[in-house]
Amino acid sequence: MSPSVHVARKPKRRPGSHLFSKKILWFTVPSLFWFAFFSVGPLAAMFVIATLSWKGLIYTPTFIGLDNVSKVFDDPVFWAAVRNSLVQVGIAVPVMIPLSFMLGYHLYTRPRGHQILSVLYFSPGLISISVTGMIFYGVLSPNGGVNGLFDLIGLDALIRPWLADPGTALGSLIAIDLWRGVGWTAVLFSARLSSLPGEVVEAAQVDGAGRFRIMWQIAFPMVKDYVATITTLQFLWTAFTSAALILLLTKGGPGTETTTLSYLVYAKAFSQRDLGYSQVVGVVLLVFGVLGMTVINLLFKEREAKR
Repeated sequence: MSPSVHVARKPKRRPGSHLFSKKILWFTVPSLFWFAFFSVGPLAAMFVIATLSWKGLIYTPTFIGLDNVSKVFDDPVFWAAVRNSLVQVGIAVPVMIPLSFMLGYHLYTRPRGHQILSVLYFSPGLISISVTGMIFYGVLSPNGGVNGLFDLIGLDALIRPWLADPGTALGSLIAIDLWRGVGWTAVLFSARLSSLPGEVVEAAQVDGAGRFRIMWQIAFPMVKDYVATITTLQFLWTAFTSAALILLLTKGGPGTETTTLSYLVYAKAFSQRDLGYSQVVGVVLLVFGVLGMTVINLLFKEREAKR
């Protein structure tokens, strides 16, 4: 007697299910319009405005083609802004990420008072940019806290106007970026490290691995994708949001020593009423951001390939 063969039946599609799925798709239309209006629209407008001579909304724009591009690339202020932006992200991000990771690993080990440390680390990121500007205006002013401390301990040679000295103005802004970003980035790293399997770290400790070795040779490779993401976000945050702090503390000075691409976009649009110039710089800043993200991803992938 031949064995019976069981043939699996395909599940029947419920009547009208195809029409129902099509109806569901219509619910995505409002979000697509929202995305087009608030994301794609402004991006396209930036390229259009870059071809105009336009002083603002109450003025009539004039099409001038690529004249704004020539104007921007012939302007030494623009090249100073490019240099300052490169210096800012080239120092702030490489210093911030390793320091944040080490502090985050320290929190991950749950030292005594780690909950209080987490709050203290995260607090600078919760302070508004206007309050941050007021704090450091007082700290770094000629009669402020830093110079007062140097005067108190007899280091008069180090007293200087930190935000008005061409040699220290940009460095002071970078230091403020680090003060704002290191702590809360460390808390993010600590949260990610807490998801690591404890058996791996315990096995390394049993094998005699020290704390520093566990941190960089075991924990770091296991969260490297997350580190790459945080590095990218910090790069974009530093490159694109520097205008507010510069506006509050230095207004791009002394001279052009603290003028970055982000601040130049603001200054040309709102202070000098040259929207075409401003949007050309905005396009350059966009390209700068895309190139920076690409370089960061390539660096982390190259390190992964070498391993």
